[in-house]
Amino acid sequence: MAEKLGVYICGGCEIAKSLDLAGLAEHVGKSKVAPLCKVIKTNPVLCSPEGVAEIEADIKAEGLDGVVVCACSPRSKWDIFRFGDAIQVERVNLREQCVWSFEDDPKVPGLLKGMAEDYVRMGVTRLSKSAIPVPEIPETSKTIMVLGGGFTGLTAALNAAAMNRDVLLVEKAEKLGGKALNMYKTFPLSAPFDKAVDTGIEKLVSAVESNPKIKVLLNATLESLEGAPGIYKAAIGGAQYDVGAVILATGWVPGDGKYLEPLGYGTMKNVITSSQFEEMAKNGKIVRPSDGKPVTSVAFVLDMDLPMKGVSDAPGAACEPPAELPEQAAPAEGAAKEDTFVYENTESAKHLAYSSEISSLVALKQAGYVAEKVPGAVAMVLYDHMMVPGINEKYYKAAQDNSSIMLSKATVTGVTESGDGTLSVTAKDTLLGENVEIMADLVVLPTAVVPVTAHDPTMNFVYRQGPHFPDLKLFDGFVDSNYICFPYETRRTGVYAAGCAHQPMTMANARDDAAGAVLKAVQCIESINRGVAVHPRSGDLSFPVFNFVRCTQCKRCTEECPFGALDDDEKGTPKPNPTRCRRCGTCMGACPERVIKFDSYNVDQIGSTIKEVKVPDDIVAGGPRVIVLVCENDAYPALDMAAFRGKKWSPYVRFIPVRCLGSVNAIWVADAMSKGIDGVMLLGCKYGDDYQCHFVKGSELCSRRKENIAESLQRLGVEAERVEQYEVAIDDYDKIPDLIEKFMNEVVAKFGPNPFKGY
Repeated sequence: MAEKLGVYICGGCEIAKSLDLAGLAEHVGKSKVAPLCKVIKTNPVLCSPEGVAEIEADIKAEGLDGVVVCACSPRSKWDIFRFGDAIQVERVNLREQCVWSFEDDPKVPGLLKGMAEDYVRMGVTRLSKSAIPVPEIPETSKTIMVLGGGFTGLTAALNAAAMNRDVLLVEKAEKLGGKALNMYKTFPLSAPFDKAVDTGIEKLVSAVESNPKIKVLLNATLESLEGAPGIYKAAIGGAQYDVGAVILATGWVPGDGKYLEPLGYGTMKNVITSSQFEEMAKNGKIVRPSDGKPVTSVAFVLDMDLPMKGVSDAPGAACEPPAELPEQAAPAEGAAKEDTFVYENTESAKHLAYSSEISSLVALKQAGYVAEKVPGAVAMVLYDHMMVPGINEKYYKAAQDNSSIMLSKATVTGVTESGDGTLSVTAKDTLLGENVEIMADLVVLPTAVVPVTAHDPTMNFVYRQGPHFPDLKLFDGFVDSNYICFPYETRRTGVYAAGCAHQPMTMANARDDAAGAVLKAVQCIESINRGVAVHPRSGDLSFPVFNFVRCTQCKRCTEECPFGALDDDEKGTPKPNPTRCRRCGTCMGACPERVIKFDSYNVDQIGSTIKEVKVPDDIVAGGPRVIVLVCENDAYPALDMAAFRGKKWSPYVRFIPVRCLGSVNAIWVADAMSKGIDGVMLLGCKYGDDYQCHFVKGSELCSRRKENIAESLQRLGVEAERVEQYEVAIDDYDKIPDLIEKFMNEVVAKFGPNPFKGY
């Protein structure tokens, strides 16, 4: 624990104009935290070279092991206030959460002074309950295992080998190449970006097979993956391999064709999918399947408005994109997300969550095949939205200039077949502004891209939480941890998704994505070798420490961990795997016996911090007090941005950052209420289908635990409604003052003073 602390109060950024720095320093010296403080000083600009030098001199002269910097947000100038691995630093946010956002209440004097005093005492107490973690550094393997030998897997393997990593490439088929082997061409991969090009898959295969750093296993599957990042044991074909990290590039399979039946697929021979058309072009001839005759016109349909009778519940994984995808691909940052059809009930066709960026590009590419391979034939692309983001606009314009390609906005309403196999396509909402009928020899429908992981768990984890990735259904079968913030992450630390295992995308994007996933895998292994965490808390040395003597084997920690970091031993006692851990603290929040802690973040630390908030006995004379437990990932930055934009809020709230709302232990709320706090706000990320939680389940778990909190409060005789949880995205900074005001008016004012006030 930090025992010799230096407290430094900055006067810059208008802090000195609003606060009596000398008086604040004097208060600290007379408070109950004073014995912890060996140095208490003020400084006009603490982040200046002179200010930093003063702190460094005191550390050396006084033997300080902790520094409390009372200045701006910890998100500012974090690189300046670093004083070596042996010195812990706590930041007290006097600027954004005190001076800049303070909204005075003329009926109650001295509010700003009291707020600043609270925050400084809270900071000192928090640091005094923190210790420098001693990391666990296992003997690690640096081998990267790549699952999937398609375009993305091959690219990933070559990238890893180029970084001097040994690679184990596992492919379930009898040869490398994946779905790219069945592709005639791909979208433009380089300038001038105006025509389809060769996939280059044969060269990739040759490069992998001749690379001495890459060991290829064909006709092989991963039978089990046991252990943790850096120390995985992979069982394949009866042999066991030491593996440090995994690239999941297992690709996709075509969606169920029954969802295309309203347009004649399965009943009309000349209605095919884009995947089938791609193979047709690869084989050299574009003909009618019904009779083998060359085509004179081909219609590519990208949107429709038809009832779907007799089919319910299309798989959420059936997102629309097509055969253009390599066997693998991954989260394309720019991948559009709107405009693909799938059927969700028996009444009508509905748009799926994933868009037709790829469908649009595939239609343009395959329309070009018609122009290239069938002189005089016409290709017609009927779309609701033509989605060609970024450089692909050049590809679209090249198609516009091709006299053999017709492009029109249209919603297809039906496809019928004549006796000779010719198809009639009816459409509405066209560029002509009226309904049209188009005759075609062949109709091509988009192929639904369903990730392999939607049907095949692939990984076979030997984990307490089971062999599969959790919550795949929530993400339509795609392996996900958080697309927005950490695009390569999965719910299993050390396993990084690339390609269509993660998200539909083009081969150009898959090429970049493979490189990104490899960098993440290398970063993971190198982090483990230093004993630190990977995303989101990169560099964190801490890990959960258990007091097993008091453990009741309730299994809440093992069940609730979003990342499967905990197993059970033969007695049912939690078995930590530090290199799997993301340091969110969810296990700590789950534990009813409070036997889990982190050296630098623990139940006692936050509980003691809460107790440093001074609660007036008289709510009229001193005002109410509200504790706000703030998720440091989205909500805390939103608070900072609100203050930067001049937003003000109640002077009666005190903010305490937490790693994640999932780490909130019910005892903190009970402590606050028994102290006389009038209300507790839980400010965290959005949860549910559109979740934004960095730790996936944190806010959701906190919401569930509110039932336990309510029971605890009822036993205390305190209204459960005094505790409320709010969802805040990082860009919701403008809403924060209103949320606080709403809580003050609808909760604190409604229920009045906490009955424990004054005790």
